[in-house]
Amino acid sequence: MSEFWAYLQLGFSHITDPGGYDHILFVIALCAIYNLNQWKQVLILVTAFTIGHSFTLALATLQLIDYSTELIELLIPVTILVTAISNFFFKVPKSRFNEPLKQPKGRYVLALLFGLIHGMGFSNYLRSLLGQQSSILKPLFAFNLGLEFGQIFIVLAVLALAFVLVELLSVRRHDWNLIVSGIVAGMALSLIINNGYFA
Repeated sequence: MSEFWAYLQLGFSHITDPGGYDHILFVIALCAIYNLNQWKQVLILVTAFTIGHSFTLALATLQLIDYSTELIELLIPVTILVTAISNFFFKVPKSRFNEPLKQPKGRYVLALLFGLIHGMGFSNYLRSLLGQQSSILKPLFAFNLGLEFGQIFIVLAVLALAFVLVELLSVRRHDWNLIVSGIVAGMALSLIINNGYFA
């Protein structure tokens, strides 16, 4: 149980670590157009992302697929940038929380596909932790579970902040989306430029 708990904590700290904020940015970009009233839509969206990254995390950790680590490290900020930019084109209500948001078509598919890329990024870290360990199924499950808890924590933090600003401080949802998505897009672009893949 101690090993399970250790890997669960490692998964949680990995996705919530401000020093490796790329995954945090992606989750923020995914949730920027939503609020607490759309928690079911957010749940489905996050589940799609989870399915995607869980699949490739398992395959990559078990060494059933091969890929370029450098390319994945480039593609992760690309997924963040694409998601953030796509938020600009959604018709987010310009007023308060009680106005409905039409679910953008294809957003679930996008989360699933981008999850596949992020899963390979997660596996780089997990494989470095495992080393030559022979039994990896339990650490793999615990690490992935920790990722999910961390992901839920980030989602709740974003939605709670949106609630405070939009519902209590009367910031327009449209403005909230533009500001958050713009900041995330800028940070993602910086990650791409500084990646060094094409150097």
